[in-house]
Amino acid sequence: MKYFTQIIRYIVAFVFIFSGFVKLIDPIGTKIKMLEYFGEDVLNLTFLNPWALHISIFIIILEFGLGIFLLFGLYPRFTTRSLLILISIFLFLTWYSAYYNKVTDCGCFGDAVKLSTWQTFYKNIILIILIIWLNIHYNEIKTLFGKKISTALAYTLVLAGFILSIYTLYHLPIIDFRPYAVGKNIPEGMIIPENAPKPKFNEKWYYKINGETKEFTTEEKPWNIPNAEFVKRETEVISEGYQPPIHDFSIENDTEGDVTKKILDTDEIYMIISSNPRNISEKARDKINRYAKKILNENKKIIGLFSEIDENLQQKFKFPLYLTDQTTLKTMIRSNPGIIKLHKGTIVEKKSWRSLP
Repeated sequence: MKYFTQIIRYIVAFVFIFSGFVKLIDPIGTKIKMLEYFGEDVLNLTFLNPWALHISIFIIILEFGLGIFLLFGLYPRFTTRSLLILISIFLFLTWYSAYYNKVTDCGCFGDAVKLSTWQTFYKNIILIILIIWLNIHYNEIKTLFGKKISTALAYTLVLAGFILSIYTLYHLPIIDFRPYAVGKNIPEGMIIPENAPKPKFNEKWYYKINGETKEFTTEEKPWNIPNAEFVKRETEVISEGYQPPIHDFSIENDTEGDVTKKILDTDEIYMIISSNPRNISEKARDKINRYAKKILNENKKIIGLFSEIDENLQQKFKFPLYLTDQTTLKTMIRSNPGIIKLHKGTIVEKKSWRSLP
C-alpha cells in the first residue's frame, strides 16, 4: 500500500506542477479564462472582473505550490486537504462548463494541452479519487530529501515560479504554445485539409399542424406537409469537425477593405498589436511611436492591428491602423500593445512594448 500511495503521490504532484507551470508562464491567458467564467451568462460574478488577474495569479501559484509540496512531501495533511478542496472546485467548474456548454475550453493546461469539457471533467474525476486516497493515507507521505533540504528546495521553486509569472506578465511567455508562436506561418495555420472531418449537426424542426406543434427531423422534410406552419428550428452541434489552429484572422479598414493576403504576402512587415487600444498608456504609446519612427526611417513597413479604430486613435499613432478581431489579437500576443515581425506570413519576432528601449 505504501508503494501504491507513493505512485499516486507522484502522479498527482506531476499533474498539478505541470498544470500550474503552463499557466504561470502565461498568467494573462488564465486571466482571460477567469473573465469568461465570471461572465453574466456563466457564473455571473462580474464584480470580480477588476481582480481577475490577481485571482488568476493566486490560483496558479496555489496549484503549482501544492504540487511542489506534495512532490517533496511537505505538510502532507495540509497539502492533501488543500488539494481536495481545489480539485473539488475545479470539478464543479468543469462539470458546469460541460453540462451547460459554457466555457468550452477551461484552460486547465493552458494552451499546452487542449481537452474537451467532458474530457476535462473525467480527468478531474480521476484526480479527485486519487486525492481522496492521499487524504486517507497522508501519513505515508514522507519528505523526499529530508525535511530541511526538501523545505528549502520546495520554497525556492515556488518563489521561482512566482517570479517567473510576474516576469511573463510584464513581458511575454517564455514558452509559447499558441498558433502565433515565433516560427509559425499564419497562412499555413488557416489551411483546412481536404479530408478533414466536417461539422455534424442534429436539427429539429417544429411545425404546427392542425393547431398542434410537432417535432420533426430534417429527413422527414416537414416543410412539404400541406398546411404545415413553421414554428422554430433547433440546431444541436454533435461534432464541430476540424478547426484550423488559426481562424477568424483578417486585416481590414474602411478605405482599403480586406488586405489580409496583401499583408501576409509582404516580405517584411512590423505589426503593432493591441486588443484594447483605448487602454494603452501614454508611456506605452510614446515608446511605440518612437519605435515606429525608427522602423520607418529604415524604409521598412509598419502597421497597427487594433480591435477598434477611429480618427482620434489614428492621430495618436504614427502608422496606419487596421481592424482585427479582438479575441484573435489577444491570442496573437499577450502584451497590450505588442510587436510582431512577419516575413511572408511567418512570425519571426515577438516583443512586448516594455522590451523596447
